[in-house]
Amino acid sequence: MMSTDWGAAEAGFVLAGGQSSRMGRDKALALFGGRPLIGLAVSMLRGAGIEAAIAGARSDLSVFAPVVEDQEPGTEKGPLAGICAGLAATPAERAVFVSVDLPLLPGALIVAMLEHARITGQAVTVVSVNGFAQTFPVVLDRAVLPELERRLHSGQRGCFAAIEAAAEVRGESVSVLPVEVLVQSGQVEHPSALPAAWWFLNVNSSADLERAEEIARASG
Repeated sequence: MMSTDWGAAEAGFVLAGGQSSRMGRDKALALFGGRPLIGLAVSMLRGAGIEAAIAGARSDLSVFAPVVEDQEPGTEKGPLAGICAGLAATPAERAVFVSVDLPLLPGALIVAMLEHARITGQAVTVVSVNGFAQTFPVVLDRAVLPELERRLHSGQRGCFAAIEAAAEVRGESVSVLPVEVLVQSGQVEHPSALPAAWWFLNVNSSADLERAEEIARASG
C-alpha cells in the first residue's frame, strides 16, 4: 500500500473502486464535459486547498493523483474499504472523501465542511439535502479508523451505518449540515448557480451521465 507524506492537517481522497457495472466501463474514466470524472473530482479537492489522492482505483489512475490501494486488493468490499485504506495511508488529522460519480458537486461545499469540522472538532461531518443525509462527501477524523476497520473486517460494509457507529464510539453523533442553510447563509455557492438538489446526482450509467451534462449545459 502506498503511503503519503503530505504532513498537512487535512487530506482528500476520491473513491474510485466501484465495479461500474451499470456504466459498462470504468466510470472514473468516463468523460463529463470533455474531462474524465476522476480528473474533475481530483481538481475539486485541490481547488478546495487540500492534497488529493485516489482510493481503491480499478484502473491505473496514477496520472491524475497518487493512488492508495485497498488493504485487501483483489476483493470487492465497496467504498468502506477505500475509506479505511485512505485513513490508514495518511498522517493527516482528518480526511475528506468524495465519490468519483458526483460531477456537479461544487468545491465550495468541501471548504465549508472542512471549516465546520475544524471548528467543532467532531469526528464525522456530512451534509443533507431536502432533509436527507448524504453519505458523500464526508469528513472523517482519523481517530475513527479502528471502528471502521472493525466493521469492514466483520463484513458490515454499509458506509453510512459504519460512520454512524464510528461517531457513536466517540460519544458523538454524525454532524449533519443542511446544504440549504449553507446556501442561504452565503457560505456555499455553486459556480453555475445550480440548485443544491442537483449537486448529488450520481452518475452510475450512461443515461445518468447524459442527464448530468444536460443539467450542466442548462445552467450555463
